[in-house]
Amino acid sequence: MSLVLTQVYLEAKQKKDLAAKAKATGRNSSDLLREAVDALLLGVNPEELRQLDEATRRAESDIKAMVKSLDANARHHKAFMAEIAQLRASAAQ
Repeated sequence: MSLVLTQVYLEAKQKKDLAAKAKATGRNSSDLLREAVDALLLGVNPEELRQLDEATRRAESDIKAMVKSLDANARHHKAFMAEIAQLRASAAQ
């Protein structure tokens, strides 16, 4: 990929937030800007990104709730199976 130097003016807050995002993700600001330009060129708009982000948070919450429920179910199953084993052992005596 051939890169071309391009000057872009950002608001001070944008620059600060971009630098923080780059640091948090272990990437550089240029990579993040190229990614944002690619998204724009593909027709992804900020509202769609907001909706996707919201849906992702809801899905993550739902998955966590399902895992919690499955864990509780597994504990109940394990206790039930232990009780069955005890009843069988008692019946065998």
